[in-house]
Amino acid sequence: MSILSVFTESHKFKAHFDDKIGTQKMEARLIDVLYGERHRPLVILCIGTDRSTGDALGPLTGTYLSRLGLPKLTVLGTLEQPVHATNLNENIQYIQSTYHNPFIVAIDACLGKMDSVGNITLANGPLKPGAGVHKELPAVGEVHLTGIVNVGGFMEYMVLQNTRLGLVWKMSEALSDLLANAYIKTRVS
Repeated sequence: MSILSVFTESHKFKAHFDDKIGTQKMEARLIDVLYGERHRPLVILCIGTDRSTGDALGPLTGTYLSRLGLPKLTVLGTLEQPVHATNLNENIQYIQSTYHNPFIVAIDACLGKMDSVGNITLANGPLKPGAGVHKELPAVGEVHLTGIVNVGGFMEYMVLQNTRLGLVWKMSEALSDLLANAYIKTRVS
């Protein structure tokens, strides 16, 4: 199954991180995507920094996933070794030179509307990291997951700095569970 056929209704699928039915549907869509690409090496690229509470979603998710020790799963971007604006190009080059035809799932935090805070979005196509804070960074990933950690639109850097760690923590746990479950159901035999 091609990636595009999984996303026929919409190019995005959104659910609140604590909505069990919504996250199960998202997991099912991710399983379809990963199953169709199971012959390619899977790389989970978790983007963000531990120096900003709101932007720590990626590194926290990467840390959780790394600690699970899933066989043949490559996770880049953890609290100890974050992938962020200054080393993103280097990490993309590393992935391209190390893996033949990798399937990249990119993860990042984002800002959104008040009623969307806490939502996780699964979307087809590359992630454009830094867009919420007006940075020009390379797009990456065949699919991407974003977590809406706070409200955007004004003083984005300050908003990210003042995002509640508890929310980011819970969202990163939900993301890592979703990714691990989808990986196990499609790759581990």
